[in-house]
Amino acid sequence: MQILDILKTRRSIRKYTSQEVPDEMIRNLLEAGMYAPSAGNQQPWHFVVIRQKETLQRVTNFHPNAKMLPGAQVAILVCGDHSLETKKGYWMVDCAAATQNILIAAHGMGLGAVWLGIYPREERMEGMRKLTGLPAHVDPFSLIAIGYPAEQKPVPSDRIKPERIHYETLMIVPKHKHG
Repeated sequence: MQILDILKTRRSIRKYTSQEVPDEMIRNLLEAGMYAPSAGNQQPWHFVVIRQKETLQRVTNFHPNAKMLPGAQVAILVCGDHSLETKKGYWMVDCAAATQNILIAAHGMGLGAVWLGIYPREERMEGMRKLTGLPAHVDPFSLIAIGYPAEQKPVPSDRIKPERIHYETLMIVPKHKHG
């Protein structure tokens, strides 16, 4: 698949087959995450691979959008380590780039995946911290559910919005409210 095709056809997949995701594929996903750009090349991340079904099930106790997790074959928790930050305040952007790289790589490898937001929701962060034993200087950022897809979703045709493309300056004409 060409990169633009991968980007255009990647969808959030929430239903998975029971086929196990091989360790080599997980290593490749982790590598994709680690090749993400980061501010000043600080790479402030850690990745926690979660395969145990009991652990995946427990996430549903504190994350309202994690219903698909018990059906996933694996999940990757992307975390930001404040002790690795050389460019303060950018760890979230760096972890978002790592998360996106993993999502794109998963799709390119024929896997389905969905990004579950953890940061900045305190109850989700605390739940993941307790579940995985994260130290205080490491914040959970996102959890990516991964498996072989058991669903296909159409490619949306309405993503391109020319009115949101601007050159040199952002010129937005305010919409007037009638009434």
